[in-house]
Amino acid sequence: MQESLDSTEVHRRFQLIANGPALFNAVVSGIELDIFDFLEERGGADAAALGEFTGLEPHKVRVLMLALTTSGLIEKRGVDYVNHPVATELLATTGPESWQHILLSWKTIYYPAFARMTSALRAGTNEALDALEGPGDTLYARLGNDPEKARIFYTAMSAFSLQTMPGLLEHIDVKSSRHLLDVGGGDGTTAAALLKANPGLKATLLDLASSVALAEQRVPAEVTDRLTLHPADLLTDPFPGGTDHALFSHVLDTFTAEQCVMLLAKAYEVLPSGGKISIYGFAAADDETGGPLSARLSLYLNILATGRGMAWPQAEASAWLKSVGCVDVRSVELPFEHALVTGTKP
Repeated sequence: MQESLDSTEVHRRFQLIANGPALFNAVVSGIELDIFDFLEERGGADAAALGEFTGLEPHKVRVLMLALTTSGLIEKRGVDYVNHPVATELLATTGPESWQHILLSWKTIYYPAFARMTSALRAGTNEALDALEGPGDTLYARLGNDPEKARIFYTAMSAFSLQTMPGLLEHIDVKSSRHLLDVGGGDGTTAAALLKANPGLKATLLDLASSVALAEQRVPAEVTDRLTLHPADLLTDPFPGGTDHALFSHVLDTFTAEQCVMLLAKAYEVLPSGGKISIYGFAAADDETGGPLSARLSLYLNILATGRGMAWPQAEASAWLKSVGCVDVRSVELPFEHALVTGTKP
């Protein structure tokens, strides 16, 4: 049973939520104006230097920096503004793992859809998808019609995968695996990381043609000789054989519970005896009372991405693996509200 929170804490959370949209967009403006990078390179700067760098008039600099210091990501020391160490870690970098990519994607794709949340929940569909043109009843299908939004989205997906990758690499057991099936592998970020960390491993990436096309562009040359790209519709096309470990990384959350069981059964069917199935991704608390990353993802999936799915609790994922025939089902909690659930085909 969830313990009741102290009223002071609930008031604090309410103020953060109520003012959050404005502060979130202020942080994104800081990214788009390169303020975090500028402060990191300079070691700090006053309002005049920031105005000259950004081209903003003095009063607008004043207002924006009020918001950014309120967020705690930037501190004011005398007349100078400096990055907080957390901003240095998360935002003052343009590498592929940077939170800059994640927040820009949320601004461009996620959060405009949230304005239609009540309507979408009442309709029982992902009707916020109407904002994107073209055929397809999921966000992933429609991104195939908009290369720029697809680039923004998959760059953010890759960044978040890289943020959470250490947990997966540390805990997934592929020592006895010969050939990994990366189901819904997207642009190949996860497959590439696993192949780099395990020189004796081969992998097949299974995903929509539009995702496979991105993987062709992004997978590092050093692992391409061990990676097979297999375009397919996960729900309707058969899974390729010849693999002994199926990984579902950040993919089952986009499907209904019934579809998840069906996909796991398809993977189970093509695996040999002793083969493994691993489920990796966001996991809501088993009593479904938290946390914030899992709640945000679950809402996004239902009002925009697919109209179904959620950050499935570990207990539910474990039950699915047992229902398709797996034994020795194990689960481990990981950072970023993630979990790794693994079972073995007897």
